[in-house]
Amino acid sequence: MKTETKSSLPEIELFTSSHWSDYELLDTGGGLKLERFGPYRFIRPEHQAVWGPAWQQREWEKAAAVFQPTSDESGGNWNFKQSINPQWEMHYKGLKFNARTSNSRHLGVFPEQATHWDWVNEVISTAKSPVNVLSLFGYTGLATLAAAQAGAQVTHLDASKKAITYARENQILSGLQDKPIRWIMDDAVKFVQREARRGVHYDGLILDPPKFGRGPKGEVWEFFKMLPYLLEQIKPLFPPMPLFLVITAYAIRASAMSLHYAVRDLMQSYHGSISSGELITIEKSAGRVISMAITSRWCAR
Repeated sequence: MKTETKSSLPEIELFTSSHWSDYELLDTGGGLKLERFGPYRFIRPEHQAVWGPAWQQREWEKAAAVFQPTSDESGGNWNFKQSINPQWEMHYKGLKFNARTSNSRHLGVFPEQATHWDWVNEVISTAKSPVNVLSLFGYTGLATLAAAQAGAQVTHLDASKKAITYARENQILSGLQDKPIRWIMDDAVKFVQREARRGVHYDGLILDPPKFGRGPKGEVWEFFKMLPYLLEQIKPLFPPMPLFLVITAYAIRASAMSLHYAVRDLMQSYHGSISSGELITIEKSAGRVISMAITSRWCAR
């Protein structure tokens, strides 16, 4: 990436992975998407799909379950058309993890994040010294496991006990139980502040903050209000020569430039380059692109 000046426009990129075998975006249309997670097909809402499906209806009727949203943005329930296992194993390169339906539309894995797993793995595995990584809002732990697989010591933080339980199960499935991973259930801001007071440094940071959430003690997270504050608190955690930073954001009314400028300001004292854009998936049926999230990542030169 070319060196950016204050007056230049950022280059917005599209990030995706071509290495999936256990996941496919099969078709989209009519406000829906048809996906394959391992052996099962699922239909979930997709408001970007304002076009018509490319595949015939009989292909959509093979779905094992359809997610029916309620008026609540994140609420809803699954309408099962077939009997499926409560959870099933999936693979991505050397990682193994469980997918499952729950009381939300999510299935325990965000496949579009695989491009980050590859990038984090490459950055860490080519580092010339030991790498200490902090993964905030770590969910079911796949970015954490990718970092540990590459040789990093990782601190994984999430506010959900259930998510951490699933992440530790994925660690065992992937055969990484002997890797140095510290599992923490806490509020992200409070934890970062404590680590700063302790003088702890992290060479790499992975942030996947939600639009809205609550900490273990009811702490409220609102993206636009809390992210700038969190980034300020993160500054003391960087060593004199940090290695990388990656931030991803879902379901917010903002472009990738929002994260780009935030990361540029945060990392302006260090020598490195920024890549910002959208995490995308490409459908099998007609090659149309669905943007899943915005992201920005910084890497030392």
